[in-house]
Amino acid sequence: MPEITNNQIQSNRMRTTQKIRMICGAALLFLIGLTIKAQDLPGNPSLVSSDEELKALAALDAGDYRYTVEDYFANPKAITFRFSPDGKYISYRESNEKGKRNIYVKNLSTGEAIMAIEEKDELVRAYGWLNNERLYFSMDKGGNENYHIYAVDIDGKNQKDLTPFDGVRAQFTELLRDDKDHIIVSMNKNNPQVFEPYKVNHQTGELKQLYANDDPNNPIFGYNFDKDGTLKSFTKIRDGVEQDIYYEDGNGGYKLLKSLNWKDNFVIADFNYATEYPHDAYVVSNLESDKAEVLLYDLKEDRMIERVFANDQYDVQGMGLSRTRNYEIDYFSYEGEKSIVVPMSDAYKALDAKMKELLPGKQYQVLDATEDENLYMLYVSSDRIYGVYYAYNVAKDELNELYNTMPHLKEEDMAEMRPITFKSRDGIMLHGYITLPKAALAGEKVPVVVNPHGGPQGIRDSWGFNPEAQLFASRGYATLQVNFRISGGYGREFLESGFKQIGRKAMDDVEDGLQYVIDQGWVDPDKAAIYGGSHGGYAVLRGLTKTPDLYACGVDYVGVSNIFTFMKTIPPYWKPYLKIIKEIWYDEDVAEEKSIMEEVSPVYNVDKIKKPLFVVQGANDPRVNIDESDQIVSALREKGFDVPYMVKYDEGHGFGKEENRLELYKAMMGFYAKHLDNAEIPKPLKD
Repeated sequence: MPEITNNQIQSNRMRTTQKIRMICGAALLFLIGLTIKAQDLPGNPSLVSSDEELKALAALDAGDYRYTVEDYFANPKAITFRFSPDGKYISYRESNEKGKRNIYVKNLSTGEAIMAIEEKDELVRAYGWLNNERLYFSMDKGGNENYHIYAVDIDGKNQKDLTPFDGVRAQFTELLRDDKDHIIVSMNKNNPQVFEPYKVNHQTGELKQLYANDDPNNPIFGYNFDKDGTLKSFTKIRDGVEQDIYYEDGNGGYKLLKSLNWKDNFVIADFNYATEYPHDAYVVSNLESDKAEVLLYDLKEDRMIERVFANDQYDVQGMGLSRTRNYEIDYFSYEGEKSIVVPMSDAYKALDAKMKELLPGKQYQVLDATEDENLYMLYVSSDRIYGVYYAYNVAKDELNELYNTMPHLKEEDMAEMRPITFKSRDGIMLHGYITLPKAALAGEKVPVVVNPHGGPQGIRDSWGFNPEAQLFASRGYATLQVNFRISGGYGREFLESGFKQIGRKAMDDVEDGLQYVIDQGWVDPDKAAIYGGSHGGYAVLRGLTKTPDLYACGVDYVGVSNIFTFMKTIPPYWKPYLKIIKEIWYDEDVAEEKSIMEEVSPVYNVDKIKKPLFVVQGANDPRVNIDESDQIVSALREKGFDVPYMVKYDEGHGFGKEENRLELYKAMMGFYAKHLDNAEIPKPLKD
């Protein structure tokens, strides 16, 4: 999928997500110089497999396959297309022969393209337009997630670090469309545990702090600004698990609007600028329903005006407003088996009809639009199409293809991703996806890679092109993805049913999904691998200890092995939410839960692991410390297991650099070839 930046070029493109994701979704969801000595590296470098060992493993993926790892995971030649606000330019990332993704700006009248942002040692994590003459971009160091935000002219000149502070994480918050020189960013500059908003002049770098978040024990975790950059409301965590929502009092201060539990959802999506009354807003709420719904709300009077949109099966995901048509509602969206857009305005109905007519069976996303909303940038994909950029001209009612990101991956060669629905062993209705290679469709029982998602809370798997699943399918493996209890999008009850069930009933759901696809006759029950990243990596380790005979092998990618140490090494900006994390996971101060933590922490159960394991880690990971991977590798090595262990010292929570990503998947496919296809590996790597 393309990178969706923080650049809110248009008011009609908004996404609303549950607070639970914003607070701690990741808890669940430097280039090392040649002169640095081994003892200076993070973790225990002596545990790491040698390049020769990992290359020997990768060499086992030696079949005569139509597509290579590079075909799926090399950087697309061009991606992340965006219009300038006035529509005179188009920007995009373009990969060079070294895998660097530089950002170019092309004049649509002359065709001239100039490199505006050069990607060097560090990855450009996101970029977007500030105004017609200037761009922003963000970078960290080696995946440590302490992002800096930079601004630069479209010709590459006048580059400025807007947040030049070491050890500080900066987040792009608001683009002020009517103020061409300023943006709003949030930083944990004054206290690493909390974020505060700043108005930044992107020409001069001048900073003005807009509000003080001076109580880390009861921190503000969300700010709401109007289109003019005025702080209208904010939300504070109280006593670790309660939340207080404050709204402007009309006298330059803020008064308490609502006191809620952290599990309650009441999020301002946008203000209703179609009326002169300044206190009407569209709010996404689950206070009166299980599924998140959109309400029109009078914030001054604390009164619901109208229930605007709801779906009885799924949480509302987002909505869009048109600035040029007096903030008319364009659409609502939610995610069921596939992403669903519900057009509301005549203009959006016309766009939606055009998509369905010309691109049947495919999904589209509106990435941005010009200020006059005459040109829309669309991204079109399906389960078999990586993605194609289109421009839709409203005045001409024309849809034109701009760029196919992966034209070499032929649609007819790709595997089908099929939605599935089944009941858990305790009667809960569960959903997920199975990606089936052609052999499975022909009636053959194929190996399967069980792929639990990260997070875990509030995150879910989705229908669409999945390069991992397609790579696996190209080698004859199915991929199973289960939206187990605690996944997002299915309502509050389903989400909360997974609290205190990580590694327990949440894993039962994954196992039940595997049994379902076995019962359908699609997969070979003796050749099931389990693979995942972050919480998914934890699920791999938990699966190999909870049901040691169920899986043939596992691949743990930046996964938690010890819940006790995981909670002690979280980033400082997660610490104010530690009580919430403990309500989702477990609290070691509660005797019963401490016992459960020992039961479900894989490092305490290594004696149960029977099957081969491959471990992968980014050394600078701020979320899942490298010690989590070191612990499990060390414990298994002491038991006589020779666990392949890949560590990249210029990566964090997942591999962002092309060369590292390619090495990972090549080694992974060799690992599967050995343990699912019985390929033989030469020395020095042994079982």
